Amino acid sequence: MRAPTTQPRPHADSLWRAMAARVPTMDAPVSSGAPLARDLDVEVAIVGAGYSGLTAAYALQKRGVECALLDANPVGWGASGRNGGVVSSKFRLSFPSIANSHGVDTAIRMHRLAHDGVRAVESLIDEFKLTRAQFEHTGSLRCAHTERALASIRAEADWVRATLKDTSMTFQSRAEIEHETGSKGFVGGVLSADAGTILPLEYVRGLAAGLTARGVPIYESTPVIGMSRAEDGRVVLKAPGGTVRAKRVIVATNAYSNLTDATAPYHRELVPFRSAMIATAKLLPELDAQLMVNRRSYTETRRMMKWFRKVDGRMLFGGRDAFGKEGEPTGFDALQRAMVALFPQLKDTPVEYRWSGYVGMTFNALPHVGKSDDATVFCLGYNGAGVAMASLIGQHAAALALGESPELAMLAQDGLRPVPFHALRAPGVRLVAAWYQFLDAVGA
Repeated sequence: MRAPTTQPRPHADSLWRAMAARVPTMDAPVSSGAPLARDLDVEVAIVGAGYSGLTAAYALQKRGVECALLDANPVGWGASGRNGGVVSSKFRLSFPSIANSHGVDTAIRMHRLAHDGVRAVESLIDEFKLTRAQFEHTGSLRCAHTERALASIRAEADWVRATLKDTSMTFQSRAEIEHETGSKGFVGGVLSADAGTILPLEYVRGLAAGLTARGVPIYESTPVIGMSRAEDGRVVLKAPGGTVRAKRVIVATNAYSNLTDATAPYHRELVPFRSAMIATAKLLPELDAQLMVNRRSYTETRRMMKWFRKVDGRMLFGGRDAFGKEGEPTGFDALQRAMVALFPQLKDTPVEYRWSGYVGMTFNALPHVGKSDDATVFCLGYNGAGVAMASLIGQHAAALALGESPELAMLAQDGLRPVPFHALRAPGVRLVAAWYQFLDAVGA
């Protein structure tokens, strides 16, 4: 049994936190922040105040449905406040592979959902006037590390253009990649124009502040330590400071579902994968002018993918790290070595920020949204594309809770489906990651 606490856990010591701290308090977005200290009855209770939970509340508030959010920590403590800030129109599965397994019609529906995620972010930014989130629709460039990888992603772009009539993916030559990124480590790439970057902590805090201003209560530092059904069919959520009774519940705790026993069953849907990030000191002017001149987000094609972007005049460099626990230094040195290998110009540039968090990965590499029982909806498993997809899926989860039938294509799930041999997930992830690193090293 996990001991419940309403004491705030420390935030990740991230660049996002440092940037937010520079803003005068009177200009910073705020939510109520108070823990639950009374009993209440609502139509829908939402567990988790990240992107999914907040956008679910947004959709419910727009429909005039009374709701409340409860989070074990302050808004922005989890993945929504510490991710890389990439707004992407993709899934881990490619659209050609979806078509091969499930047909072109399904690929078309999934393609629409992927791009709807970006539209969801844009709409929320506009409606809540979240200028501090600094959303930039600059595209995402996938950089190939071998000719074989380049041929694969170029074939995918050609298929998307020919079959899905999507002209937003275009080929980039070795020279173009080198000019734009400042790295000689790539042989070419594919630009996805319908993507962008955002300050993730400012985005999640801005959403929370906007909802609070509209009268939606957000109870922070309020872990849900019990979830049961009353005789009248309502769901009863027990927290240290009070009890919430609701006709429907949305569980939106994703990779942090194991914080309490009440949401632990949802954690068994996932294989949480540690993602680590580093941010350099401010770049010298000549370096700033050489690196990532178009201010996009960038990924590479290695299996143990690294990604990078420029923000606040710094290089931000991240990647999956299966070998360390959150808060431990393991992996940060490896990230810095990988960064310098791609960008030798940065060998003397110090790293000023190091932080990490968990990504909710699923067994089928797709987000899951559905009902775990007749009164409870869940949404989780964004597989590294959570800024856009969670902003959309949270709204679809709200529709499900109200008995509607949103378009979910392959994301719809009937009931929970725990990952097989979930107890062995940690050594399994390490074994797979080690194999991937070997394949990357030999260029396979």
